[in-house]
Order: sequence, then structure tokens, then C-alpha cells
Amino acid sequence: MHEAIPFRQFVVKIAARCDLACDHCYVYELRDQSWRERPRVPTDATVGALGAWLRAHAERAGLRVLDIVLHGGEPLLAGPDRIDRIARELRAALAGVAELRITMQTNGVRLDERFAEVLLAHRIRVGVSLDGDALAHDRHRRHADGRGSHAEAVRGIALLRRPRYRPLYGGLLCTIDLGNDPVATYEELLSHAPPMLDLLLPHATWEFPPPGAREGETPYADWLIAVFDRWYGASVRETRVRILEDLVDLTLGRDVQSEVLGLGPPGSVVVETDGTFEREDSLKSAYDGAAATGLDVFRHDPATVLAAPAYARAAVGVAGLSATCRRCPVVRTCGGGLRAHRYRPDNGFDNPSVYCADLRALIDHVGARVRADVRALVADSRSRG
Repeated sequence: MHEAIPFRQFVVKIAARCDLACDHCYVYELRDQSWRERPRVPTDATVGALGAWLRAHAERAGLRVLDIVLHGGEPLLAGPDRIDRIARELRAALAGVAELRITMQTNGVRLDERFAEVLLAHRIRVGVSLDGDALAHDRHRRHADGRGSHAEAVRGIALLRRPRYRPLYGGLLCTIDLGNDPVATYEELLSHAPPMLDLLLPHATWEFPPPGAREGETPYADWLIAVFDRWYGASVRETRVRILEDLVDLTLGRDVQSEVLGLGPPGSVVVETDGTFEREDSLKSAYDGAAATGLDVFRHDPATVLAAPAYARAAVGVAGLSATCRRCPVVRTCGGGLRAHRYRPDNGFDNPSVYCADLRALIDHVGARVRADVRALVADSRSRG
């Protein structure tokens, strides 16, 4: 029997609608359509119940810090006043028990000084979705009427870069598009001075393969390898790139907290606008209802939620992966990839990632470069006596 591992990060949906119609969105444009049945924003009763639940969870698990990610849909649709109330109520609920570290992921379209002042008051760090230059970004991240959103997103990023609001600037999130040059995309993102970059593989399954995937080729590895060589080979570290840093750390034998790589347990739980608990959002790309748990903040206490089959930790590690993954020499680095990307209708998630070949090529490349540098450093140290 595996000991239950308490949740430390909660993705809290404060808006169940969006002001963009991105064609690669896993919430609105792929398989799961449960958002249609949920309230647009959480009620005061839902926020109050969530605060009480979080306090009970922190007390039970002895946690001194909890991470909250305000998410959507587009979280800024909740409005500055409601965001202020939610942050105040959740902090008050945890007072004397645990510190709340709050972040937000937004498309940046509505970000203005009214929002920025609220975010500053609550020390809420902000990540903005940006896929590159205007051509790259507007190919996918458009308004419902077809208008691009690049100019609005860049305006929001510029606001975060002002000296007053710079402490709020958490970084940029970019979904990889093979049609965009990798190094040019990296350098365009770099021009916005992000403290962190997240480069995401498009959500895909064996039923719905990644755009541009071709048997026997590794186009996503090639894209990321080009970025890695540019990033890793720079004379100074220009920014952090999460997936690449994680690969370097895993190569060196360190642990990482990632849903994409490594063998750590899932680190977060989703709370929808109606107070229901769900598994990781990416599962919405697999099939309708894949993330559902049947649990909520009103009827199920922390012990019940943590012990529920949807969150059971019995399959943590190599044992929870497919036979193919268990035999793979890089399994402890890859970790089977993102769970959603393993889905196939005939056998569920008992498969390698649909990005398996890409992940292997990327891991091999990063590992070879890092290990070569380690050998060179050891040799240099020995030569110096």
C-alpha cells in the first residue's frame, strides 16, 4: 500500500469561458465539452467551501505552503473585483496554517493597470501565452471573429515589464508549431525578456496524432533540439526554459516536479468553477470526461479526495507505465511523457507517449551534450591537480 502524497498545487478555475477561440485549446476545441455545463465564474459559496477545504487539507497534511494557479478559460474574465475577493478569501482561510503562493496563466488580452494593481496587491505572478511573432501567434490564438490577439498579448506583456509591475512577470508559455522556425521563435520570445519560458508540445493522442507527425521522423525533437542548442550554447543564460532545464537536471540525476518528464507523482489537482475536482487539464484532450472524478469541495473531505481512485498513488513510478516504457533505457528521464499523450481508444493510457520517438531523440541529444560537458569539467579539474 503506497502512502498518499498530499496535493501541493491547486489549479483553480475562476472563469469557465474564454475571450479567444484558439484552435489548439484543450478546454474548448478538443474532445471534452464539460465546460458548457459549468458556471462562468465560481460563486462566493464555492470560494468559501474551497477555502475551508484547503485549510483542512493543509492542517491534515502539515503543509506550510500551498500553490494556487488561477486559471480558466481566461481568468481575467472574472474581473478585477472578483479576483481581489477570491485572493483575499483564500488567503484568509489559510491564515495561521499555510502560506499561499498565487500565480495566474492568461492570454494577456485584458491585462491592464486595473488588473495589474490587484495582482500586485496579492503578489500574483503572471504567465502569458505567446507563440512567437504576430504571424506565428495569430495562426492559432485568434478571437472568435478571426482577429489575431498578438498585439493585445504583447501590450499586456509590456505592462508586466514596467518597473512597478515587473515582480509580477512570471514568464511566457508557447505551444510549439512546426511551421514556425524554432530559433527565430525562441529569439522572438526572448525579446520580451521573460524570466521563464514554457515550450509545450501540442496536445495529441494516438487517435488524434500531433500536427505534422510522420512515421520514422522526429520533427518535434528536431524543433526542440534546435532551441536547446541555441539556449545551452549561449555565453550567458538568457532565460530559463522549463522542459530543457528539467532534462538537464534529470540527466544529472536530480529530481524534477513535472507532469511531462520524470517519474514524480502528479503535482496538482484542478478545481472547476462549480467546485468539482478534476484530474490534470490535459486529459481533456483524450476523451470527453477523462478528467472527471465525481468529487467536489462541498461533499468530499481531503482524506476522501486523496484516497479516491482518480487520485490514487498506487501506480506512481515505473510500475504505472506501459510494458514498452518499462523496458526503455530512458524511462526514468522520460517518465512515459504526459499521461494524456499516451491515450489510445482500445486500451486507454497503457501506451508510450504519442511523442515517444521525439522524446527519445531529445533526451539522447541533451544527455550526450550534458555528459560530454561533465566529462570535460572532470578532466579539466584533474589536470589542474
